[in-house]
Amino acid sequence: MKDIDIARSTKLKKITEITNELNIPEEYIEQYGKYKAKISLDYFEKLKDKKDGKLILVTAINPTPLGEGKTTASIGLSDGLNEIGKKSILALREPSLGPVFGIKGGATGGGYSQVAPMEEINLHFTGDIHAITTANNLLSAIIDNHIFQGNSLNIEKVTWKRCLDLNDRILRKVEVGLSKEKNMTPREDGFDITVASEIMAIFCLASDLDDLKRRLGNIVIGYNKDGKEVTCRDLKAEGSLAVILKDALNPNIVQTLEHNPAIIHGGPFANIAHGCNSIIATKMARKMADYVVTEAGFGADLGAEKFLNIKCRKMETSPDAVVIVATMRALKYHGGASKEDCSNKNIGALEVGIHNLLKHIENMKNFGLNPIVAINKFENDLEEEIEILANKLEQEEVQYSLLENWAKGGKGAVDLAQKVVKICEMPHKFKNTYELEDSIKTKIEKVAKGIYGAEGVEYTEEAEKQIEKIGNVKVPICIAKTQYSLSDDQKNLLCDKPFKITVTSVELKTGAEFVVVKTGKIMTMPGLPKNPAAENIDLDENHNIVGIF
Repeated sequence: MKDIDIARSTKLKKITEITNELNIPEEYIEQYGKYKAKISLDYFEKLKDKKDGKLILVTAINPTPLGEGKTTASIGLSDGLNEIGKKSILALREPSLGPVFGIKGGATGGGYSQVAPMEEINLHFTGDIHAITTANNLLSAIIDNHIFQGNSLNIEKVTWKRCLDLNDRILRKVEVGLSKEKNMTPREDGFDITVASEIMAIFCLASDLDDLKRRLGNIVIGYNKDGKEVTCRDLKAEGSLAVILKDALNPNIVQTLEHNPAIIHGGPFANIAHGCNSIIATKMARKMADYVVTEAGFGADLGAEKFLNIKCRKMETSPDAVVIVATMRALKYHGGASKEDCSNKNIGALEVGIHNLLKHIENMKNFGLNPIVAINKFENDLEEEIEILANKLEQEEVQYSLLENWAKGGKGAVDLAQKVVKICEMPHKFKNTYELEDSIKTKIEKVAKGIYGAEGVEYTEEAEKQIEKIGNVKVPICIAKTQYSLSDDQKNLLCDKPFKITVTSVELKTGAEFVVVKTGKIMTMPGLPKNPAAENIDLDENHNIVGIF
C-alpha cells in the first residue's frame, strides 16, 4: 500500500478536535480548511509561564538515495510516546516544493507514520513559503526601483538575490536590467531556492513579530559607492516585508495518522541553510506538551550541528535526548555497496559503513548529549546483520532500538519511546563546538575537524578576502556543504583517507545573525534530476492527486 493510499484511508479528526484536546481556546485558532490551522502568537504569550517539556532531537547518518526515514522516525516516536501515555507533540519543518517535484519527494513521513493532510502539507500548505518568496522578491523589486528612480542611496553593488521555491538550475545565474530604461544598468544576478533565502532563516530564528521586523531591517542588500553597507532599513522596506510575513509567523497545526498533534512551521534546508523549524513553533510546542519531538535536516554533521550551535544558542536550551536514525541498507551504501546490492547480505560493506554512524554518535557525545540509535527496520533486513550492528553499539555503550513504525505506527516505536523517556531523565552537560568569540576561521576549523573529521581547511582567495572584510563577529557560522558525505565531496562516502574542506565563499547575514560559509561545489539553487518526481505527479480520473511519495 502506497503512502498516499494509507493517508487517504485514514479518517482524520477535524483540526478543532485536535486543538480542543490541547485546550487551545477557539479565539486563538485560525482554520485553513477542515484539517489544518494556525495558532495565534497571542496564545504563545499566554503560555509563557508554563513549564517547558522535554526536547528530543531526531537526526541521522549521512543521507543516501535509499533514504533513512528520519521524518518517519520522528512521527513514529511522537506517536509512540503518546502510545505509552506521554503527552507528546511534533515540531517539524514545512516541505519545500523543490524536493517534492525533484528527487527527494515529499516530507510528511511514510507508511503508518505520517502527518496529514499529506498532499496539502507537501504542496501549498498554508502559504508560508509562498509568503517568504513574495517578501524576498518584494525587496528585490524595491532595490531595483530605488536605482531606477535616481538611486539616492548611491547603490553600486547589489548582493540580494531573488528566490523561487523550485529546483531550477538555469536561474543560478541570470542577467537583469536589460530593458534599456533610464538608470537601469545590466548586471549579473541569480536566484536562490526560497528555503535558502535569508528571510527563511530570519523567519525561523525570530522570537516574535518585533524581532522579525528588526532582523528584516538589518538585511544587507548591497554596497554603495563608498563601499558601505546598504540595508533593507535604508530602503524603508522592512515594514512591508513584515506585513507580508505577519500571518505566516503564526505556527501551523495538523495531526498524525494516529490523531496526535504536529506543529509544522518554517523550512530551511540543512545543506545550504540551518535546517531547523521555527524557534516559535518549538517553544510553543514545549509549553503544550511534556515531550516535543523535533528533527534537524540531513545528517547530524549538518542539521544537528546547526540545531545545536545556532538554534540552541538562540533558544538558550539543549535537547534532553538525541535519536540518530540509520538503516541497514544505508550503512552498507556508506560501506561501498552499490544501491542495487544494499538489500543483499554484505557484512563487509556493513562493517565499513558502521563507521559513518559511529562518527555521528561521537559528535553527539562531544556536545555532551546522550544519543540513542534508531535502527529503521525494513522487511528484508537480515537478522545476522542487525546483530552485528547491535553488538558494535553495545561495545560502544550506545543504546539502540529496532524501529518498526512504518508498518505498525506508534506501536512499532514503543520500545524507542520508553528508552527515550529514560534518557531524558539522564544528566547531560551540553557544550558547543566553538565559542562566539572565536574568529571565523577558528569556528570553521573547529566544525571541520571536530564534526566532519577533516584534517584541515583550505580557503580560496575570494574567501580569504571576504573573511578579512567581515572581521571578528560574535555570531554562529552556518556551513553550506554536501549532505551525502562528511567531507565536502559528495562522492567521498567512505572518508577513509585524510581530507580537507575547501571554503569557497563567506558572507555575513546580518538579519539571520550568522555567517554563511560555502564549501566545495555546493549550490543554493538546486537542479532537477534526469527523471524528476514531477513526471509522476498527476491527477487521476477522479481528480485525486497521485504520485506524491
